[in-house]
Amino acid sequence: MNPVSHDRLTSFFWHDDAIRSRSVSGLLLAGHVDVPAPPARLLADWRREIRTRLFLEPGDVEQMPLARTRARWPEFGLCLQAMRDWTHALGLGNVLDDSDMALMACRGARYHHDGGQYGGSAFCNLFLSDDKGLDVHFPGTGHRIPLRRGVAIVFDTCQPHAVIPRHASGFDEADFGEDGLGQDEREIGRDLSQLFLTWELPIMDPRVAQALGIAFDVAPAAALDLDEEQVWADGVRAAVNPARGQWEPAA
Repeated sequence: MNPVSHDRLTSFFWHDDAIRSRSVSGLLLAGHVDVPAPPARLLADWRREIRTRLFLEPGDVEQMPLARTRARWPEFGLCLQAMRDWTHALGLGNVLDDSDMALMACRGARYHHDGGQYGGSAFCNLFLSDDKGLDVHFPGTGHRIPLRRGVAIVFDTCQPHAVIPRHASGFDEADFGEDGLGQDEREIGRDLSQLFLTWELPIMDPRVAQALGIAFDVAPAAALDLDEEQVWADGVRAAVNPARGQWEPAA
């Protein structure tokens, strides 16, 4: 099945009470916005949450408590306003105001797509952590973006992506391991977690669809036979190799 370009991919997603089909965008909207540094108290709270409740393993992506971050970061509103200004400049209007927002943490991320659950959305992410030598990589489009505080991206949820070290060509759990490190190093010196805000932008919003070049109802006959969200490559259901990001036939 490899290689597979984005124009040979089809997303099947729920809209209202029916499965619809759409194209998968190879476009990535990326930029950098001015984000204030999180206060030390909040950074300590994030580390404690990751260490004592989430127990993040290499490759894990988990949701963090957003209310505590809002309460402990007086300048949090500046992050939101910066993203509103950026997305407005992209022609997306006030789409963020009507979209679900969450705070997420990852310790790297295996290659994956999110079209099995969020095929009806595009993701808009704002990274809050400083540069730790990690990139977000989209193998299907060739985009590779160094992660640092203020990086903002909008992308199709069906595009394979991962968070990997800057020197790496794929995802390897060993790059995020702690073998041979002392306890203090494990807790502080080897902090490879990334925190980011994410919004689910409705793909059916004309502004989002136009910005990403989405075409709808590209496989209506196939959609009639489906009862769950999925991504097809070259006419068959597909999955992503978690180490390399290549499309494979789904099991």
